Amino acid sequence: MSIEITIQTAVKAPISVVWDSWTLENHIVNWNFASNEWCCPSAKNDLRENGDFSWRMEAKDGSMGFDFEGTYTKVDEHSFIEYALEDGRKVCILFEQKGDEVLVSETFTAEDQNTAEQQEAGWQAILNNFKLYTEGLD
Repeated sequence: MSIEITIQTAVKAPISVVWDSWTLENHIVNWNFASNEWCCPSAKNDLRENGDFSWRMEAKDGSMGFDFEGTYTKVDEHSFIEYALEDGRKVCILFEQKGDEVLVSETFTAEDQNTAEQQEAGWQAILNNFKLYTEGLD
């Protein structure tokens, strides 16, 4: 049985800034990690339906790393992104303007190697890092 997990954050920035921070390679490398012990040394992002992405995530001490990869299945600029990961799991990101904030909601299908709680905490930590980075751009 698949478990769907949803995480959210509200980013105090214009929708165009939030969208660019989420989708442009030069921004992704600055926020796409869960803690200061990790980094994202490279990102390739072909943001279009059937376009692929690959974001390298590594421990700063070199002890481990992996490529987070998938294919976009739907892209509505400034509104919605959906993609499939290499293992077939689905991820949906909704961007909603709410006054002077953008609510970013990310729903993903959990994998079966880590607990749902661990996955939620890890993905939320990355989303929190995104918020901090993006709010610093304004």
